[in-house]
Amino acid sequence: MKRHGLLISAILAGALGTASSAAADTTDALLGKLLAKGILTQAEYDELMRRKAVDEPVASASARAPNADASSASAKPDGRADSFVRTTDSGVGFQAGPVTVKFSGSVNGFYVHDSGATAGPGSTVVGGLASLGPDTSSVRNGLLPGFLKVDVTSVQNGFDVGAHFGLYPGINSVSNVGGANSAGSPTALSTSGIDARQTYLTIGRKDLGELKIGRDIGLFGSEAILNDLSLLGVGTAAGNSAPSNTSIGRIGVGYIYTDFQPQITYTSPKFGGLQMAVGVFQPLTTAGASEANSSPGFQGKLTYAFGGQGFSGQLWANALTQKHDGVSGFGGYTGSAYDLGGKLTAGKATVTGYYYNGSGVGTTGLFILAATADGRKRDSSGYYVQGAYKVTRKLSLGASHGESRLRAARGEVFPTLVSKNSSTLFHSQYALTPWINLVGEYTKTRSEAQNGNSAESDTTALGAILFF
Repeated sequence: MKRHGLLISAILAGALGTASSAAADTTDALLGKLLAKGILTQAEYDELMRRKAVDEPVASASARAPNADASSASAKPDGRADSFVRTTDSGVGFQAGPVTVKFSGSVNGFYVHDSGATAGPGSTVVGGLASLGPDTSSVRNGLLPGFLKVDVTSVQNGFDVGAHFGLYPGINSVSNVGGANSAGSPTALSTSGIDARQTYLTIGRKDLGELKIGRDIGLFGSEAILNDLSLLGVGTAAGNSAPSNTSIGRIGVGYIYTDFQPQITYTSPKFGGLQMAVGVFQPLTTAGASEANSSPGFQGKLTYAFGGQGFSGQLWANALTQKHDGVSGFGGYTGSAYDLGGKLTAGKATVTGYYYNGSGVGTTGLFILAATADGRKRDSSGYYVQGAYKVTRKLSLGASHGESRLRAARGEVFPTLVSKNSSTLFHSQYALTPWINLVGEYTKTRSEAQNGNSAESDTTALGAILFF
């Protein structure tokens, strides 16, 4: 039996794989001829006929099964049968039939040394971001916490649909009083926080655009932070003695934080390089007030991408408006703002410029220090400029300067209210591997009050950030 094993297996595989009565009859005749020619002994012939009688009904039933579609066994260019589960063309993920699942993430950590200004009456700045007090050291996250994003997408009834989740854990322990981004708690037996920033669905089509429903990054100010040089580093440290999930970066020293907000946003198809988006947003309350706002917030975006031989660029403009009804002793007002920006890359050099202007939107975060208790609005503005250059294929150097300004409301007397936060930053980045970048930074931050009070701090950071 052994000397004919391969031949017998081939005969049975061919016959039982087709599972037709014609094929079965042919197999009977072939086995009979092999017996007559002496290739098979009588015992071998009897054993093969017995196996055929047992296996043939099973193979026949498999051929008749509803899932036995010829398309599921289509040959690939390398000759392998197409599989139901296969890896995605890019990213870390897989495709299971019509569904694509992708994972992406980041982890970072930095050693940060911060030298603050001497605390005293002349350094008091309410809303200031420069550090006060003695020198501090920490091992902490930068402007980004870690994150793990999961995207599950498919094409259904001609529409691209998707479910998107983003979890953002920090490496530092927090108090958890008020959420995952609460104050740092560098004590034994403490734990870090997980910030669930993203939970949204998308439905779209290339010719119709895309509708997003859920929690995701806002429109106003989004390009400002996404193009910020300190996004991959630390920037202004803030709270370095007891770090929370993130540093400040250039938030409040060049732009207002866009935030992750509940929204229903429509993004149009691209018309050449032009694209627009408009959204209805959960209204945010004024910091320190307990409002029940009757109207949502509204945000809009316009972007234009262009390029040619050896260069590329993008221009953008965003706007927001939100009415605050005012309750519990706080006056009502309407906050509004716009921003403008652009980025140009030519060869190894990239330059970015950004400007914002608002009334009743505050500084650092949306509607923080935005108005007085009786509803008088404070005006604000800011900008940053930055440049970066790839010295080698792996090493890049950059620098930026930015300011955020806040003006006291009409008739307001608040001498120690911040009038300006500014910073100058020098950034170096080395691509150790396709996933890992080594980062070094130096940042000088200055805060000034309406009455001339001021404070300065210096921050040095060394660390690494990984993306996959």
